Amino acid sequence: MRNKDSNKDRFRNKPAYFHSLIKQGDAPVPLSILDVATTGKRYSAAQALNNSIELARFADQRGFARYWVAEHHSMPAVSTSSPAMLLSRLIGETKQIRLGSGGMMLSNFPPLVVAEQFGMLQAMAPGRIDLGIGRAPGTNGPTASALRRDSIGAEDFPDQLTELLHFLEDDFPVGHPFKDGVFAVPGPRQDRENGIPRSFESPSVWLLGSSGYSAQLAGKLGLPFAFAAQLAPENMLFAFELYKKNFKPSKVLDRPYTIACFSVFAADNEEEAKIQTHSFSHSMLRMMSGKSYVIPCPEELKTYFYSDSERHVLESWNQKMIYGTADQVVSRLNEFQKISGANELMIANLGYSPEGILHSAKLIADAYNMPNMKLKDIENC
Repeated sequence: MRNKDSNKDRFRNKPAYFHSLIKQGDAPVPLSILDVATTGKRYSAAQALNNSIELARFADQRGFARYWVAEHHSMPAVSTSSPAMLLSRLIGETKQIRLGSGGMMLSNFPPLVVAEQFGMLQAMAPGRIDLGIGRAPGTNGPTASALRRDSIGAEDFPDQLTELLHFLEDDFPVGHPFKDGVFAVPGPRQDRENGIPRSFESPSVWLLGSSGYSAQLAGKLGLPFAFAAQLAPENMLFAFELYKKNFKPSKVLDRPYTIACFSVFAADNEEEAKIQTHSFSHSMLRMMSGKSYVIPCPEELKTYFYSDSERHVLESWNQKMIYGTADQVVSRLNEFQKISGANELMIANLGYSPEGILHSAKLIADAYNMPNMKLKDIENC
C-alpha cells in the first residue's frame, strides 16, 4: 500500500500523466483499441468474447495504450452488453494496458451503480481503469425503456454526470441528500470509515461523443474527450474546436487531451478488406432501415440486389471506414491525426469474422511502428 504522502503527490501531479504517452517511440501518437466483441452471423457470443480476450492480450503485449469496450443492447452483432463484466475478466488477462468503457451509457444506469462498478474495477487494477461516459442509450427506444423504467433521458445527462463525479470523489456539497448516508463502495468514504489513508483512486473519467454537445461539456469540466469518428467523422474538427475553445483547466487536466476513434479494417490485400468492410456497412444499412443489427456472411451478399437508395446508404458507411492493406490504413490514420491534432488515436476493427478482426489489429500494429511501452509509461494517463 502506498503511504499517505505518495498518494497526495499522485493526485497533485495527475495532469502531467495525461500527456506522458505523447511522442513515445516511432509512432506519431499512442494507438488504442475499441471493441464491441463483434458477433457476425453464424458466430456465437462465446466465440466473439473469446476473440476479444485474445485481442486484449495481444494489445497488452504489443504496446497499445488502451483497450476500451463499448456498451450496446439488443444488437445480435454485438456481445458487449456489460462492459464492466468483460473488463473484470480482462484485468486478469493483461498486465499493463489501460482498460475502460467506450463507453458506459449513463442514461441506462443510476450514477451510483456506475461509480461502484468502476470503483471495483479500479480497486482490482489500480491506475489502469478508464471510465468513458456516453450520453446516448446505445440502443433503440424500447430497449432503453426496459433498461431504465423511469423518465431519465439524454437531457438529464449533465445532472447525472455531476452526481457520478461526486460519488467517485465523495464530495457532495453540504445540504445534498446524498451528503451523509449515501456513498460508493469501493470509494474514498470507505477508506475514511475504516480509518486508513486514502487508498482509493477514482478511475479516469472521459466524455465521449460524435457531436459538439459532449465536447463542449468536457471542455467546461476540464475532462479528456474522445470523439467517435467511426460514427460521424464529418463532425470531428468542429467538436475538437468546441472542446478546446471551452476548455478550463481542472485537477484532472491542465490542457486539452483528445482521442479520435475510427472504424478500420486491414487485411493482407485490398479485396479481402473490402469484403469484410462491406459486411459491416450492410449491417449499418439494416439498422438504418429499422432491422436488427446483424453482420451478414460475405457469401450472402454476393447475390443481394441493392436499390439505388440502399446503395447510397451503403456507400456513405463505406466512406466512414478506413480499410485496405495495413500500410494504407495507417497512412490514412496518420493523415487524420495531423488534420485533427488528436493526442491519441483509437481503432475499432469492424468486419465480419472474429479471426479477421484479430488479424486486422495485428497487421495495423506492425505497420504503425508501435512503441515499446512499459507499465511506468502508461500509468495514470
